[in-house]
Amino acid sequence: MTASARTLARRQLTRRSRQAALQQRLAALSEALGSRGGAHELGARLDAALAGEVWLTLAVLGARLPTRDEVLAAVRTVRLDGAAAWVEQLLAELARDTDPRTLRTVEIVADTVLVDLDHTARASFATGIQRVARETARRWSDRHQPVLISWTRDYTALRRLSPAEQHRALHGGPAPIDAAPPADDHILVPLRGTYLLPELAAEIARADRVGGLASYAATSVALIGFDCVPLTTAETTGTGMPGLFARLLSAVAEADRIAPISEGAAGEYRGWRRMLSGTGLAGPDIQAIELATGATTAGDEPDPAAARAAALDRLAPGARPMVLVVGSHEPRKNHLAVLHAAELLWRDNLDFALVFLGGNAWNSGRFERRIAELQQQGRPVQSVSGLSDELLAGAYQLARCTVFPSLNEGFGLPIAESLSFGTPVITSDFGSMRDIAATGGALLVDPRQDHQIAAALRTLLTDDAAHAALRAQARARPVRGWDEYAALTWAYLVEGQDPGPVAAASNGSPVAAE
Repeated sequence: MTASARTLARRQLTRRSRQAALQQRLAALSEALGSRGGAHELGARLDAALAGEVWLTLAVLGARLPTRDEVLAAVRTVRLDGAAAWVEQLLAELARDTDPRTLRTVEIVADTVLVDLDHTARASFATGIQRVARETARRWSDRHQPVLISWTRDYTALRRLSPAEQHRALHGGPAPIDAAPPADDHILVPLRGTYLLPELAAEIARADRVGGLASYAATSVALIGFDCVPLTTAETTGTGMPGLFARLLSAVAEADRIAPISEGAAGEYRGWRRMLSGTGLAGPDIQAIELATGATTAGDEPDPAAARAAALDRLAPGARPMVLVVGSHEPRKNHLAVLHAAELLWRDNLDFALVFLGGNAWNSGRFERRIAELQQQGRPVQSVSGLSDELLAGAYQLARCTVFPSLNEGFGLPIAESLSFGTPVITSDFGSMRDIAATGGALLVDPRQDHQIAAALRTLLTDDAAHAALRAQARARPVRGWDEYAALTWAYLVEGQDPGPVAAASNGSPVAAE
């Protein structure tokens, strides 16, 4: 066979494959719409120009979720030329399209909950957001068996998680080295049911398609709301994040429900919703559900003795009391202030080890340079990344106290985690951080006053009576576990049940289990 003949054969095979894929999608759409499948029959269903059915037609036949603008353009065409003409034109364009995406097969997933874990399944680090997504999704998966999903590489369509991705999304850890890249050739289109987002969707293409889903699809859209930090303290976030976050807020303006992780975060989201009145939108329902404060289910936490031994081996504080700082290294976390406060005490001959644990950083150059300078001067300070759950649990046990003087937080998970281990905390005297500390175990400071941080740290390092009192308060706090948090968020986000005031109470309050 000549080269030209082989090329022609390949083109014919691709054309037949494209036609077969289009026929498969047309049959799936016809079944969903209850028509016999021809363009005129589909057009009869769409003559009322219902945006929801236009969205579904674009999603299924085009094998990618449409944006709001694409749906609006299609609706206008239907109103001008009629539904049958629009469907015929769309089918003709798709038959000629050489984009590889036209070879995708489509599965319509009806009356099902889809949990979007794209970033949690892909990321090589685990921030607080990934921790929340992983802990809740694992429990949702065990109890309710939703479909766990990700996005295609171009962020135009939904697909199932591969087994390796699913394990990583639910249990953490690095990506398996022998795992092949997941295929993008079979995609999912939701019909009714619920699209559930327990993480941050900061990619523009992803957010735009979530916006189309929220506005036009016959599917409920609900999400966990972490904070509005990229807007309220934009100067402390990574370059471009304020714009990306604003894009996501625009996308979910027509979502059904948002469950912020604290009353402080809920106040920010409600302020955003009030601004939507200028656009004629009511915005989603917003109910705060406070995050878990620690694990309560057997098997959730590492063995305490093994965790402590692992932390001793890795962090090696020696005989010095250890001060622990947990969190990503970014300006908002205020780690430069902690370093300054520590240096003030070291110059007063207080002997203690300072350990930073964090798996992600941006705009952290000054912090990293300062760490290096102090280490060169012989100060006992270190920064550790890539920490495991076992190392973190052991570090909380070893620490004399933890320091979390953030400038803005949707919740402040390290505060709650530290107190759940009975380890006193120094944290900020406002917002969700003060709310978490309200039931005891913490000293509150103005995070913009380095000397206040130093004074609180001196107290916990030198005043055994004050330290013991705070430790007793921390140990006496009731703990909300991840089981309760997952049950409350599912009941609200998926089933629409009002979580009630107990869900938004300060984290020392009891919570009814599902």
